[in-house]
Amino acid sequence: MQIRSAVPDDSHAVGRVITDAFGDEGAAVAAVWRDIVDRGLDRASLVAADDGGVGVGVCGHVGLSHAWLDARERLVDVLVLSPLSVQPARQRRGIGAALLAAALEAARSLGAPAVFLEGDPRYYGARGFARAGDHGCEPASRRTPDAACQVALLDAHEPWMTGRLVYRDLWWEHDCAGLRDPVLAEVERARG
Repeated sequence: MQIRSAVPDDSHAVGRVITDAFGDEGAAVAAVWRDIVDRGLDRASLVAADDGGVGVGVCGHVGLSHAWLDARERLVDVLVLSPLSVQPARQRRGIGAALLAAALEAARSLGAPAVFLEGDPRYYGARGFARAGDHGCEPASRRTPDAACQVALLDAHEPWMTGRLVYRDLWWEHDCAGLRDPVLAEVERARG
């Protein structure tokens, strides 16, 4: 398996991986990524491919897109990692972890100070991310559980870069920032 930058001929395979990986939500998540790409907000799109062929053998994908951190001094350009997708039959084999590591390297090479995501702290915490609140950063939505707003601080990060994450409009247009009931209520009950 090799991890490489996606090319336009990979778009169908990337959409298929995202759709399959996210199950019932897959079509919606794939639509968000297509919209990110169509609007030119993607900063990195990486695929895991078995044979290295374009559009063939793609079994995983990770995307980085533009957002801001609303710091006191000024808006800071940051990246959002979403979606991270691996074909269901290939999950739990290290492909997602390899894609995450490659995404963080891509973010470093782009000079990003931080990469944010909404996700399970047990998974992402073991792979270079930490609770954003521990670094003075707040989620974009009040519907994002505090522990789920994760950040990886990179070499370009400076101590004054704290504040609220600001998603681009498309996240709100697709209504995919934070959680909605009944899932949000379940998470809140579980936190006790």
